[in-house]
Amino acid sequence: MENKSKIALVTGGSRGLGRDMAIRLAEKGIDIILTYNSRDKEAMEVVGLVQQAGRKAVALQLNTGNIGSFDAFVGQVREVLKNTFQDEFLNVHFKGVYFLTQKSLGLLNDGGGIINISSGQTRMTLPRYSIYASMKTAVETFTRFLAVELGPRRIRANVVAPGAIQTDFSGGIVRDNPEVNKHISEITALGRPGVAEDIGGVVAFLCTEDARWVNAQRIEVSGGQHL
Repeated sequence: MENKSKIALVTGGSRGLGRDMAIRLAEKGIDIILTYNSRDKEAMEVVGLVQQAGRKAVALQLNTGNIGSFDAFVGQVREVLKNTFQDEFLNVHFKGVYFLTQKSLGLLNDGGGIINISSGQTRMTLPRYSIYASMKTAVETFTRFLAVELGPRRIRANVVAPGAIQTDFSGGIVRDNPEVNKHISEITALGRPGVAEDIGGVVAFLCTEDARWVNAQRIEVSGGQHL
């Protein structure tokens, strides 16, 4: 059987969850294309860490809120795949929203995979986060449809749903607010909020051959939050 290299596209890979995902994927022998919005210095630091792990890495600027930029971005990805990765075998794993996935389907090899990132809040409710949770619920539904529609190409589609994580998300409220931190600890079976390092390994696992029969699943990684 032909040994195909894997290349993962990690959106938001310069910090937080995306940063750890990129590093953990590299540890699994997967090359990285990561995107950043404005933190180019942090993105290049991640590129350096991936390279230290012995993998190739490229950082590209992308504002995922600007849907109109996706065509140009996909063009950049094509050039990177050609010039940096010598047009090596594509097995690109996407973390992203509907239109970026739609624009990028032509880049995936048959037998590849898509991993979308959702949230524990699609299962549990938190006041003032209804819009965010609703959007993530839509991502989960979209992912299930992708699993069916891309099944003939043997492309798997799964969702990873983190619980409350100590990053700068939402102003760093879980990380920096002692009351919120304490509350999350009290309602989590394992007794603490999550950290970025709790998530990346799960994403990396889904990109390996060990997860070849995992499809259309929502995997919550929350330490048992709000059971």
